[in-house]
Amino acid sequence: MSRAVEESNRAMLRARDAMDRAYAEPLDVPALARIAHVSAAHFIRTFRATFGETPHRYLQRRRVERAMYLLVQTDQPVTEICHLVGFGSLGTFSRTFRDIVGESPSAYRRRKVAPVAAPSCFTMAWMRPSAAVTGRGRDDAR
Repeated sequence: MSRAVEESNRAMLRARDAMDRAYAEPLDVPALARIAHVSAAHFIRTFRATFGETPHRYLQRRRVERAMYLLVQTDQPVTEICHLVGFGSLGTFSRTFRDIVGESPSAYRRRKVAPVAAPSCFTMAWMRPSAAVTGRGRDDAR
């Protein structure tokens, strides 16, 4: 692997790590591009090429993954969980949750999908919503 590719990958990992840490905060592409030390347009193209989805879709998925956990592990209202994970409106949260998971947040909570006793890396990979479940490809993101 060339040095330029390695540096680009590290820059994308820095931005993705920032998204993972601050998923509930308002994050925009220009701020993430600054973390990666590239232009906004270059950041979107390179992030998608590196991780297989746009930064916006990655952030949505991370927020939904956290919401999935909170729906099962807490009794907090869906509206409160929506805001805790960084969505500004319940409608957007519910639509995005359904697009990614395949059912509404309330239906998901009723099923009470309990976490599996396994190493967290396996659990995260297993619990991560996939395009096969939703019928949507990764390219359907903004």
